[in-house]
Amino acid sequence: MQIWVDADACPKVIKEILYRASERTRTQLTLVANQPLQTPPSKFVRSIRVAAGFDVADNEIVRLLQPGDLVVTADIPLAAEVVEKGAHALNPRGELYTEDNIRERLVVRDLLDQLRGSGIETGGPAAFSKGDRQAFANQLDRLLTQGASRPSVAAGRPGEA
Repeated sequence: MQIWVDADACPKVIKEILYRASERTRTQLTLVANQPLQTPPSKFVRSIRVAAGFDVADNEIVRLLQPGDLVVTADIPLAAEVVEKGAHALNPRGELYTEDNIRERLVVRDLLDQLRGSGIETGGPAAFSKGDRQAFANQLDRLLTQGASRPSVAAGRPGEA
């Protein structure tokens, strides 16, 4: 399992959790962004800078990931592509996107986009909290433990235990 991060909008605290987890578990971590990133010196952490543009980083992640990999993103359309390719998608608040919930998330996202487009204020996400950070760390630990103890995860479908 490798970890891919949609890094342009990923909170700094989540990146720090990922850096520590990558070192601890010796898991390759790749941050993909359209701006330069500073990462800690580590043979397990790297970054890829892509050209600026709509979905350029997302497309690069989808192109490079393998079934069983983990992608950290709050981008629901990207998460849908990740799940479709047989990989895991985890948002920075600790929600794991699966075949069972991703279509619903896409429908809600599209509905909110339509409402905003017609001038209705829908509000934004709640402020990032300590609870979100803890939920992310817990879910990340579960996924990394599962991946380390079950090499066949890459061949299985996301969410299988």
